[in-house]
Amino acid sequence: MNQLLLGTAAIGTVATTGYCVLCLWAGFRYLSQRKGVSPGTNDLPPVSVLKPLKGTDPEMYLSLRSHCVQDYPDYEILFGISDPNDPALAIVEKLQREFPARTIRLLRCEQKLGANGKVSSLVQMVPEAKHKFLLVNDSDIRVGPDYLRTVMTELQEPGTGLVTCLYRGVPARTIASKIESLGISTDFMAGVLAAWTLEGGLQFGLGATLAFRGSELEAIGGFEAIVDYLADDYELGHRISERNRKVKLSQAVVETFLPAYNFAGFFSHQLRWARTIRAARPSGYAGLLLTFPLPWAILTLLLARGAAWAWILFTIAAVLRMSVALAVGKSVLHDKEVLRSLWLIPVRDFLALVVWFQGWFGQRILWRGDIFQLRRGKLQRLE
Repeated sequence: MNQLLLGTAAIGTVATTGYCVLCLWAGFRYLSQRKGVSPGTNDLPPVSVLKPLKGTDPEMYLSLRSHCVQDYPDYEILFGISDPNDPALAIVEKLQREFPARTIRLLRCEQKLGANGKVSSLVQMVPEAKHKFLLVNDSDIRVGPDYLRTVMTELQEPGTGLVTCLYRGVPARTIASKIESLGISTDFMAGVLAAWTLEGGLQFGLGATLAFRGSELEAIGGFEAIVDYLADDYELGHRISERNRKVKLSQAVVETFLPAYNFAGFFSHQLRWARTIRAARPSGYAGLLLTFPLPWAILTLLLARGAAWAWILFTIAAVLRMSVALAVGKSVLHDKEVLRSLWLIPVRDFLALVVWFQGWFGQRILWRGDIFQLRRGKLQRLE
């Protein structure tokens, strides 16, 4: 039995080191394809930026403000709220006063059209948009001044149906927040790049950016078709991809600001992410077990009782894991926190393994203060 376990652990370690090599290759490909966008390009279509809001996020004012100072010829920003007493209302009104020349509109989206409140708001916002090109991103996303120009230039490429973006986490001071940020930059985004490489392009979208034509949205049945799904960003990108339209991974990288999690909040958020991925890509979720090189390598080392070959395998796994963290986190995402938090990589990987196991069991998730039951990727609100 011990030999069987040892052999399984060794194979798992080899497989995860192979995955690390894939992530390194994917990061290299992404960097080699990154191009500059000419600042003189002004032949770009007007765009409506749709931002549904619920409550406040860390650094929310500055994140929303970053959308108001874009180097882009013609765009409007639509903010949607479902609760007239939402604290985000004051932030939007402040931006309207600060940027009177910018078209910033506040929409009341008080109808509950489905279990996913964000998508329910989007259903009500789309008819109010003035332009045929739409961009949706999450309320905690901060962008650079050339963000719209970059994304909309990429959307003009032949065959492109949707543009989405990588993102890096900006942590608060708590250890749990730093671990989540580290996971985003060195694990989750590395996985996105690996999928982009293996599948010959993306077949899903990321909530950090979803830019598309209104006609593409209509062709998949509008936001109404996904109003009950948890992974709305995945569904939107996947359905556009199924129409043989390319999902483009942008050159732009954006930021998400993370709360000052305690470990209870961290596990709750990670578990929601895990069950979201499991619901959207069950086979891909199963394969995540072979993306944790350090736990596999340490298990091999223990079962081999410190044999020399096991130490060699462990060293290779550790070097490759740290290389992925630096290549993706530092070189691709320009995450300034990666070097400072590198010592947390082993902690992050073991916690991720625990969350992965928990993600297989149970259907309940906590999202923005509401409890839902997850059924075949769809949300059912629990009273």
